[in-house]
Amino acid sequence: MRHPDAPAPGKPLGVHYDQCFGCGDQPGGLGLIARAGEGVSVTAEFTVRSGHQGAPGLAHGGALAAALDETLGALNWLQRAITVTGRLETDFVRPVPVGTELHLEARVTAVHGRKVYCSATGRLGAPDGPVAVRAQALFIEVRVEHFIENGRAEEIDAALADPDQVKVARAFEVNP
Repeated sequence: MRHPDAPAPGKPLGVHYDQCFGCGDQPGGLGLIARAGEGVSVTAEFTVRSGHQGAPGLAHGGALAAALDETLGALNWLQRAITVTGRLETDFVRPVPVGTELHLEARVTAVHGRKVYCSATGRLGAPDGPVAVRAQALFIEVRVEHFIENGRAEEIDAALADPDQVKVARAFEVNP
């Protein structure tokens, strides 16, 4: 279910962590921009750049899988839950050329306990363009301590010293 405090449909979700490869402002990152959708769904855009190549002139499958994973992970903003990827199954339907804007849409399909099942599609050039990639995923709800206990101390300390990062983490904490 969509949390009552979830961002309104169309609202940009922002960066959950400024060092994130998917949504952060990283030179080699994806620069993915996600927005709240209707119900428990999100949309996102990702432009394939030269540094995302696998074959000459085409996106690397890992970059496409990362874009799907980031979009699916953004669903937690709507549920007000902290989740991590448990499983990501990706289908590569057609090649994605460098310079293409990939339009992604993800939605929650079911929730069972701490398990969140979801799916996503990536379309070439426009929200109604041809499907290039799609994914089915399982995300697992965790507490913020998961990151504190498993992350590198330097990054954890820096994030905890940043009031904006602590605010984001606490906003998502559902079982304080």
